[in-house]
Amino acid sequence: MGLRLYRGKRVLVSACLVGVRCRFDGGSKRDPAILRALKGKVFIPVCPEQLGGLPTPRPLATIEDGDGLLVLEGKVRVINERGEDVTENFLRGAQQTLNIARLTGAEAAILKERSPSCGVEKIVRGGEVAKGPGVTAALLLGEGLQVISEERVRE
Repeated sequence: MGLRLYRGKRVLVSACLVGVRCRFDGGSKRDPAILRALKGKVFIPVCPEQLGGLPTPRPLATIEDGDGLLVLEGKVRVINERGEDVTENFLRGAQQTLNIARLTGAEAAILKERSPSCGVEKIVRGGEVAKGPGVTAALLLGEGLQVISEERVRE
């Protein structure tokens, strides 16, 4: 699939994938394949969890049950490993990411799979991979952006 779909479009990208140290553990997931795919394209790095006001590093968070769609509907929460409810931070970060997409004219996003914010097709819950989008991916998809997992860019 790759970035053929995004030729000439502005693309949001999970900041950790381009080397920004913004993950919960203070690291990044810099991905040379993503960087090669983005070469020559206009891309905007975003970290919804930071945009939502969470620090780096931060306690690992997970969607307690269900996925990002249910978080957006107010049916489930995002809880960190300390037992703190960080749902509002995740919702705020998702909204800020959508605002950035609108401000920059981005029509697509490449997001980090298995994240409670950015997971496109998969999130991690209770140490296990579960199907469904993260909070930010669900919001962007619902608003009509093309959202693709970084795993599909590498295919």
